Amino acid sequence: MSDIYIVGVGMTPFGKMPESSVKALTNQAVSQALTDANASRQDLSSAFFSNTSQSPLESQYMIGGEIALREMGITGIPVVNVENACASASTAFHLAYAHLKAGLSDVALAVGAEKMTHPDKVRSMSVFDGAWDVHTVVETSQRLAKMGEGVFPPPGRPTSSGPYSVFMDVYAAFAKFHMRTFGTTERQIAAAAAKNHFHSTFNPLSQYRFDMSVDEVLAARMIAWPLTLPMCAPISDGAAAAILVREEALDRFDRTRAVKVCASVMGTGTNRQPEQYDKHMCRIAALKAYEQASIGPEDISVAEVHDASSFGEILQVENLGFCDFGEGGRLAENGDTKLGGRIPVNPSGGLVSKGHPIGATGLAQIYELTVQLRHEAGNRQVTDARFAIAENGGGLYGYEEAVACITILGR
Repeated sequence: MSDIYIVGVGMTPFGKMPESSVKALTNQAVSQALTDANASRQDLSSAFFSNTSQSPLESQYMIGGEIALREMGITGIPVVNVENACASASTAFHLAYAHLKAGLSDVALAVGAEKMTHPDKVRSMSVFDGAWDVHTVVETSQRLAKMGEGVFPPPGRPTSSGPYSVFMDVYAAFAKFHMRTFGTTERQIAAAAAKNHFHSTFNPLSQYRFDMSVDEVLAARMIAWPLTLPMCAPISDGAAAAILVREEALDRFDRTRAVKVCASVMGTGTNRQPEQYDKHMCRIAALKAYEQASIGPEDISVAEVHDASSFGEILQVENLGFCDFGEGGRLAENGDTKLGGRIPVNPSGGLVSKGHPIGATGLAQIYELTVQLRHEAGNRQVTDARFAIAENGGGLYGYEEAVACITILGR
């Protein structure tokens, strides 16, 4: 089957943009991607549109992609609407990749757009409430609570303050289990957060662009112990897009800036136990992706991972094979994942600082890695970047994400 390449990417700034609509954000990201590819709307033969919050917040159901794309003059082609929790945008990318692999089109658009800010903050947070089994909330909450049994904050340390997404409780439970099992510390989680806030100072599209020390991260408002506010991704608006092509169509574009999709793998959760680290769905998907790309974790130059909380980064660098299980905290604390370190992770600033508009996040990772592999990332450029990996997960099932996508890109 044909190899698949990225020939254009676009991304809006992430942040709170009350004046911008889903349509406007979509237009901005897609227009940038078309310009980047030196392409026109007429070149597109299929489109995959990712969004999660427009339905509950605006009551715009079922045909958001057709409406947003038609508004900007993209008509007459297949349009697929994608909703897959926080992995929606990477799922849209994966479907565009698969569509091209199958030969059903030769130029595909993947775009994710999200307008999450709302005058009612509680309503914005409630978007996350449906990303686990709503029929077993009590049982799931009890199961998560058991993961943190025997792990307590230091005396006098606050435990929580709201409002916040229920998924911060989920990440807090995962973090406490990791602390109990491997000795991971609050300070190590804070190190991952501080590193990403530093990285974001070099990214003009980041929602937050200020540096923070480890001590400042630890001193910030507690959300759900051990997670303070700077360790948690904010509510965000924004959009990102990528244009993918089959190799047979590559001569219509600039080959010198094309980035190869070496692997695209999507996985779903299983009924594993929390102690079965090597059976984590992201670990399994990552191994499949490495096999598909014919490389290993030692070949990766740069990574973007799903740090909806900073503990998420610690977990995912282990799943991606950058260190042994239980060593993710030390990797962050030692500076290995910082720009200039052994394996830079989230040079964009990550979700905690760049922002997390759910339906755009996965494609924002693709944007960052494409820019890195083209050596166009400016002050956050990873030296001699050749292979890059993205991990984007969403929802909850059992003791892990409900779904995740692993993408490997290369030059």
